[in-house]
Amino acid sequence: MRVFKHIKKVASYAAVGGFGAVVAAGLAGCGSSDNGGESSALNEAAQKTGAFVIIEETAPGKYKVLEEYPSSETRVVLKDINGTERVLSKEEMDKLIAEENAKIDAGTSNLTSPNAQNAQLSSGGMSLGETLLASAAGAIIGSWIGNKLFNNPGYQSQRQSAYKNPSAYSRSVDSFNKAKATSSAGKSSGGKSGFFGGSSSSSSKSSSSSSSSFGG
Repeated sequence: MRVFKHIKKVASYAAVGGFGAVVAAGLAGCGSSDNGGESSALNEAAQKTGAFVIIEETAPGKYKVLEEYPSSETRVVLKDINGTERVLSKEEMDKLIAEENAKIDAGTSNLTSPNAQNAQLSSGGMSLGETLLASAAGAIIGSWIGNKLFNNPGYQSQRQSAYKNPSAYSRSVDSFNKAKATSSAGKSSGGKSGFFGGSSSSSSKSSSSSSSSFGG
């Protein structure tokens, strides 16, 4: 029932993100998922389409991914600790990703830490930049970081802790797996999917195309 409380709120951003019907597809993807290749499925599917992400501030300066779905355009909504919501601009996200990239290079990012010194992350949350990169949107706007993030064992193990709860992560995996399957079916039949057809899956192309998908 909790998911459906977000429907009206999510729909209010449709004019901004242009993803109306995709939300329904994302909600239809709610359910259980297997554990095989979950992160790679999220990354690959998100790069082929886009992602609508709601990030919630759970404590001062600590954040969690509340919900995310495939979208025709990438949008990230930040819900602060007081409940105020706004759409993050591309400039804000680029700045957050650049700062997080510097932390990854310095070995101080919670996302790539090989130690579970971050036991508190499961309850306290990560920084906004870390949460952004852990989300499906991070696969798009952080694609230029490349293998030092997505192939990092620390990233794979810490990613799930960036979500509000296990069911939020499971819903995300399911919805992006369905999006990936829909995209593959459209291509194999010679047609284009309404939301996924014609998009490139390469990191370099997704990085360049993502800048035009924000429009913020």
